[in-house]
Amino acid sequence: MKYYCFHKTKIGKLLIAGEDNLLTNIFFDAKSGLKRLGEEYTEDESKCLNVTTQLDLYFEGKLRNFQIKLDPVGTEFQIKAWKILLNIPFGKTISYKNQAYLLKNPKATRAIGGANGKNPIPIIIPCHRVISSDGKLGGYGGGKSIKKKLLKLEGYKI
Repeated sequence: MKYYCFHKTKIGKLLIAGEDNLLTNIFFDAKSGLKRLGEEYTEDESKCLNVTTQLDLYFEGKLRNFQIKLDPVGTEFQIKAWKILLNIPFGKTISYKNQAYLLKNPKATRAIGGANGKNPIPIIIPCHRVISSDGKLGGYGGGKSIKKKLLKLEGYKI
């Protein structure tokens, strides 16, 4: 069963989507996210309860590590890049260049940025923890202001 729900957070209204017991998407723009989901999705807040509860705890500063089963859809390269993101500890950052090295593809810095930009489960797969080598924030699918808020929430000094 494919489902979705809307959830109000400190960074705005999110659209959360999944299938069975797996989280597949979080959209910052709930309206456009809903258009991207197919008709086979049904609104069901009860299916989202585990995710929304953990997101609330995260935004309250009471949760550092999510315990959510994920099913992000992407290319083989993107999935490898996103797995690296899951190993970045709460409150820490790495550079796009570091992420490329961890992927054992040091010349793939731009491709890493592209893969992170297509991350279908932001916040949970923490692409906000990747910054430029010069310490600048770089881009973010939800916008730089949301990236700043997430990093500040995690104690990163901006």
